[in-house]
Amino acid sequence: MAAFDDEPQARKPAAKLTHVIGENVDALSAPELAERIELCRNEIARLEAAKAAREATRAAADAFFKR
Repeated sequence: MAAFDDEPQARKPAAKLTHVIGENVDALSAPELAERIELCRNEIARLEAAKAAREATRAAADAFFKR
């Protein structure tokens, strides 16, 4: 029982969907697999954007130092 009955009950945060590369997917349904695929696509886009930013920084440094 809570210390005070008028205190709101804390809710557990919803579990964040994650995917581990190589994880066994045999028990997942088609909609769950679709969610995982979308999650992976979003992560790929995020990684590609980060890579492009690094390459732009490198190109700017190369131009500045005339490599």
